[in-house]
Amino acid sequence: MEPEFNFFQHWYPVSPIEDLDPKRPTPVTVLGIRLVIWKPQSSETFRVFLDECPHRLAPLSEGRVDDKTGNLMCSYHGWEFDAEGICTKIPQAENAEIVTKNQDNFCVISLPVRQENDLLWVWPDAKSQELAHQTPLPLSPQIDASKGFVWSSFVRDLDYDWQTLVENVADPSHVPFAHHGVQGNREKATPVPLKIVQSSASLIEAQVDRNLKSTITFEPPCRLEYAISFGSGDKQVGLITYCIPVSPGKSRIVAQFSRNFAPGLNRIKPRWWDHITNRNNVLDGDMILLKQQESFLQQRQSQESWKTAYKLPTSADRLVIEFRKWFDQYCQGQLPWKEVGITITENTTLNNNREVVLDRYTQHTQHCSSCRQALKNIQRLQLFLLGYFVIIISGVAVLPDSLRVKLGLPLVITALLGLGLYSWLKLWLVPKFYFVDYIHAER
Repeated sequence: MEPEFNFFQHWYPVSPIEDLDPKRPTPVTVLGIRLVIWKPQSSETFRVFLDECPHRLAPLSEGRVDDKTGNLMCSYHGWEFDAEGICTKIPQAENAEIVTKNQDNFCVISLPVRQENDLLWVWPDAKSQELAHQTPLPLSPQIDASKGFVWSSFVRDLDYDWQTLVENVADPSHVPFAHHGVQGNREKATPVPLKIVQSSASLIEAQVDRNLKSTITFEPPCRLEYAISFGSGDKQVGLITYCIPVSPGKSRIVAQFSRNFAPGLNRIKPRWWDHITNRNNVLDGDMILLKQQESFLQQRQSQESWKTAYKLPTSADRLVIEFRKWFDQYCQGQLPWKEVGITITENTTLNNNREVVLDRYTQHTQHCSSCRQALKNIQRLQLFLLGYFVIIISGVAVLPDSLRVKLGLPLVITALLGLGLYSWLKLWLVPKFYFVDYIHAER
């Protein structure tokens, strides 16, 4: 019998470091475990704790980093914890011994963390810290500045399961159709000559031999990476995705997009612009399809296997087949929700509310420092433009007749141009941070 895959004893990147606010706690969920990310003032690195205050189980992610001590303070009763999770202050304590004598009992569970490749990594099993220290991170060889690579990062929460996410990223043949006009062209779709190079409990590798030679690597449980070479192989681009299991029906993707040429392009195109015009569009194109596909597969699996529910006749499907076989062989076709006390109940009601399923703000904008700041700046600019319009129109109205044409007309023109810019921001740009419906039939 094959050894069972332990999802908890692996490293997971939970967020790009640039998206984390060092001044406030950030909640995140991995494998159904609610966690809080925070940065002690005395530390160069972030910390990850279980998101429960030992006092009354209030969420520490709703707390704050205390200005004086630099420790994490619970907002319910003010208990404080240092970088190691040790309780340092209980405001209600009648004497200091209540704190000092009970520190072991009052501490917060702290998880192993590392910062590497611009990502914050967490090890979800607090009981195997020594193993965590001995286990290397599943790093991509394409995130390496010494080899000329540059990259950008992206994070988004998704409204479907981890296995659906892995299966989708492992399938290059859907790109010309699901992402037509964004990253592909359905008129130019061709067969995908995909072959499995190796497959084991710890690594699946596939190759695609077309005009662009691609190597696809899946390192369970989360790293799924494309390495694509151009021409003689000197120029390379990479899609490095980390597929994070969050909870039943929920997952998170942390992606890095690398290349070893055109290093200045990242400085020219703002990160947030790439997110709202490209990266989110790609995931929107998948979201509606995968949400319903997952629901249909779950209904069918109550009576049959994916092997008969799916029809997979071409070489393009080989990596999907290999992943599903791996998931069955080493994970019995399920994630370890029972180990964290989550009971999965069959729910045949499919949420077709597109504004919820494609909610960019909740899934991405609030997590992305670049998009958050851009949205804030755009909203400030809107207020300025609206105020400028009101002031100019009101001011010109009271100008003497002799100045209305000479001075007033140019001012009114600038005010109207500003109003046009305000309308463009309000009607076209701002919605891209919140919700954009993706209708495949209209593309």
